[in-house]
Amino acid sequence: MLKDRISMIFLRYGHLDVIDGAFVLVDQNGVRTHIPVGSVACIMLEPGTRVSHAAVKLASVVGTLLVWVGEAGVRLYSSGQPGGARSDKLLYQARLALDKELRLRVVQRMYELRFKERPDKNLSVQQLMGIEGFRVKETYRLLAQKYRVTWHGRRYDPKDWEKGDIANRCISAATSCLYGITEAAVLAAGYRRQSVLFTAVNLYRLCMTSQISSSLTP
Repeated sequence: MLKDRISMIFLRYGHLDVIDGAFVLVDQNGVRTHIPVGSVACIMLEPGTRVSHAAVKLASVVGTLLVWVGEAGVRLYSSGQPGGARSDKLLYQARLALDKELRLRVVQRMYELRFKERPDKNLSVQQLMGIEGFRVKETYRLLAQKYRVTWHGRRYDPKDWEKGDIANRCISAATSCLYGITEAAVLAAGYRRQSVLFTAVNLYRLCMTSQISSSLTP
């Protein structure tokens, strides 16, 4: 089962292949490092890694996801499909997304996980999202106040990095890293990233922001 496996490992600067029946990473000096492919949920392939057809085939057979990422998983460029063409989790995910009542239950549960309190059952998805947005803005303000960080709100221009102040740039950079690693985790679990990614990232965003705030303390 997925929960019994190592979550993920990072590989770089080598050729991933199957040699003598073993899943190995061969470095430039010919040194082989054995990879327990059947015991790993996800293998993150960083820059400098090449993969043979045999390696991709074996990873698919044992249900290990291969993900092509930037250094330390900051960017996700492409991914395989764990377990071949299994669709059970995707169908389950689609049912939760398309059924209004089930979707509301999911949103309520994620809200509870994030804020440690149960939301009003009479609130709609849109209303919960609005409350969430307000609480996040207020949390940014309170964290800035607590750690004495100059804060004028979440303001940034994706096309002009230098326009953002130091606090906004730190949050943007950290969030980008968080998206990369979370996207890999969502894919490794066998789900589509589009409808899960933003919610999963949001569960950890405020914790990350708190750490950033403390590091910016004068």
